[in-house]
Amino acid sequence: MPADMNDYFKKRQPKKGENDKTINIKKLSNGNGYNKKPIPQLIFIAIAILIGIIFLKPFTIINSGEVGIKVRTGKFEEKPLGAGLHFYIPILERIIPVNTRIRLITYSDTHKSTIGDNYSSTLSKDRFEGGLKRNPAIQVLDQRGLTVSIDIAVQYRLRAETAPKTIETWGSGWEEKIINSKVREVVRDVVGQYPAEKLPEMRNEIANAIQTKVREKINSLEGQPVILVSVELRNIVLPPKIKAKIEEVQAAKQEVTIAEQKKEKAKQLALMKAEIARGEAEKNRIVAQGQADKIRIEAIAQAKANKLISDSLTPQLIQLEQIKTQAKFNEALRVNRDAQIFLTPGGAVPNIWVDTKSNKDNKRKSLTVKQLIGNIAKDEN
Repeated sequence: MPADMNDYFKKRQPKKGENDKTINIKKLSNGNGYNKKPIPQLIFIAIAILIGIIFLKPFTIINSGEVGIKVRTGKFEEKPLGAGLHFYIPILERIIPVNTRIRLITYSDTHKSTIGDNYSSTLSKDRFEGGLKRNPAIQVLDQRGLTVSIDIAVQYRLRAETAPKTIETWGSGWEEKIINSKVREVVRDVVGQYPAEKLPEMRNEIANAIQTKVREKINSLEGQPVILVSVELRNIVLPPKIKAKIEEVQAAKQEVTIAEQKKEKAKQLALMKAEIARGEAEKNRIVAQGQADKIRIEAIAQAKANKLISDSLTPQLIQLEQIKTQAKFNEALRVNRDAQIFLTPGGAVPNIWVDTKSNKDNKRKSLTVKQLIGNIAKDEN
């Protein structure tokens, strides 16, 4: 065998530590024209796949309070996707997140604006957010053709289970087509039945009628795509002339009410004074009655005492009293010897002439027995 052939086979012999798989790879690489270094090729493929995932982004995240609508080659799938991570095939499919939280539309005299829920957007250009919308107040003609502005607020939410069908049927402007149109229609129908000056006092009745009819119209839609939470009547703006007239009437009613209150207060005060006078009269009557009863009782007692005394007087008792009186006369004569005792003609009680002497003059006094007995009693005291 030539020397060059020997050198060739020596080079072809496997070195120590090489396995058969490495030999086969080398053989395939040398024999079929493949690259001798396949590992950098796999890395390149992995990087390409990663770049494709980043740019194509074949997944989306559905947040709580949302549902996902998968659109495959322009057709909406009926079943909505719940919260979480969902994959789709780029170009052929896309997922539209739809907000199912409670929304609010206000109708007032402010600029029209939409406030979203501040969630980052996905592949969908239209996320149907609109957490709060402000629309101009609803202009309504009353029963006589006067313009009235109605300020209301409507709370509602998209029904999650029928969201794909709703978006497919009504489109991204479903709020304007379902909520806004129905609310304006009902408000004009209800308010137009009343004259402007009656609207404030009929406020509660009007609010209940608006909410009931809006709910009926929305629930009558096929599939009931929207759940109505509440309809609140906030304000009724009347024409300036009607408002001024109502204020005048209210002021007059207020004055009448104040006058009635004053009249009632005066009446109550008069009744109170009358009750007080009646109480004083009753008190005086009771006091007078008590005094009269007292005098009557004392008179009855005195009469009874006099009767008892009269019944107890006998000739012997009278004679005894005369003896006692004569003893007092004798005692008086001992004190004043100048006293003279004589009998009154026709009487049984004697009179006493008493000579009294003083430093200034001498006077003679005539004392009856009764006076003398009184003086004696004073001296004894």
